[in-house]
Amino acid sequence: MKIPFLGRFHSRDKPQNAVSAAPTFYFGTSGAGKNVNPKNAVQVSAVYACVRVIAETIASLPLNVFESTDTGSEKATGHPLYRLLHDEPNSEMTSFIWRETMLSHLLLWGNSYCQIIRSGRNRIVGLYPLLPDRMEVDRDSKGSLTYTYTTTDGKPVALKSEDVLHIPGLGFDGIVGYSPIALEKNAIGLGIAAEEYGSRFFQNGARPSGILTHPNTVKDPKRLRESWNAAYGGSGNSGKVAILEEAMTFTPISMPNNEAQFLETRKFQVEEICRIFRVPAHLIGDLDHATFSNIEHMSIDFAVHTIRPWLVRIEQAMNRALFLDTEKGRFFVQFNLDGLMRGDYKSRMEGYAIARQNGWMSANDIRELENMNPLPEEEGGSAYLINGNMIPITLAGINLLTAAMADMSFTISVKRSGRTY
Repeated sequence: MKIPFLGRFHSRDKPQNAVSAAPTFYFGTSGAGKNVNPKNAVQVSAVYACVRVIAETIASLPLNVFESTDTGSEKATGHPLYRLLHDEPNSEMTSFIWRETMLSHLLLWGNSYCQIIRSGRNRIVGLYPLLPDRMEVDRDSKGSLTYTYTTTDGKPVALKSEDVLHIPGLGFDGIVGYSPIALEKNAIGLGIAAEEYGSRFFQNGARPSGILTHPNTVKDPKRLRESWNAAYGGSGNSGKVAILEEAMTFTPISMPNNEAQFLETRKFQVEEICRIFRVPAHLIGDLDHATFSNIEHMSIDFAVHTIRPWLVRIEQAMNRALFLDTEKGRFFVQFNLDGLMRGDYKSRMEGYAIARQNGWMSANDIRELENMNPLPEEEGGSAYLINGNMIPITLAGINLLTAAMADMSFTISVKRSGRTY
């Protein structure tokens, strides 16, 4: 049975009690004079690249539902949430697209919202992303959180807190996150200003603007300006030789690019934006500080210090909102980060060899991590070995006992025979 989107809810008055008195950071004009918001900030190449690399990395990681058992944890493939989170959260999206959308909302607006659609038996049957710029979080007169969403036709719809999967970013009240774009609008605004300056520079023929001076009175200044721009403006006219008539002179008045440190400013803003999102510069195409020896470690650092905190934030929000009280502690959601921590082939093989020789990984454990089919049991695929003759660990004590008994038997026989060796 298909439940219409937002069709189950009715509107109600807006609550009067605010969520908190924490400071608020708004989108708007930066110190460079440029208006900054998520829509134009993502048009800055460095911002787009940082958002994309984080969103796509997390969206591509395996996401599973696990069940805690007496022997450890195992995949709960029979749980209703398993298919939703792993494959298809709703009838319109794959799990990859859904998670990519959530991360883009988190990275640009600081919050991610999803409507939880339930059946009559309180079973979750769908998860639909909601645009964060249309959501308002508040408290009602009883102090309970309320979510008011404005639909595309301008109608406010009140959602109960238990019907919203809310993943907040960094914030000061623990309820609503702050947008990195709003927090760092001055740094991003400077990047927008630098890009616009560079575009206008080449639009004007890659030559500085200036003043045309005529010794007499110009009858039609507008016509003179238009004819000058038509002949020498734009990058297509760059390098043309200007011909000045009637003793006219041209005086440039703009600051040269080398004095304005244009290239240095643009390069520094790329580093600044990488710093905001905690993304190594080499992942967005800036290889100035990357070397063959350090690029692998920077990638692992990205997995540990950038991706892992986002994963924990998402996992805990899902565990809190998606499971029933009777299921919490028994079922949980978890990403698999092993793929990002694998390193190069040689390092992986050396690590596997150590684990194999010390008896805490079997051949099938290793083959599973490498996406290889398991070996049959009769070939010892699940056997755990230790150093020595690489015998199964279950036979190590037996072999020692056998050797001791053989030595004792040999000694007794020697004494009985009276021979000397």
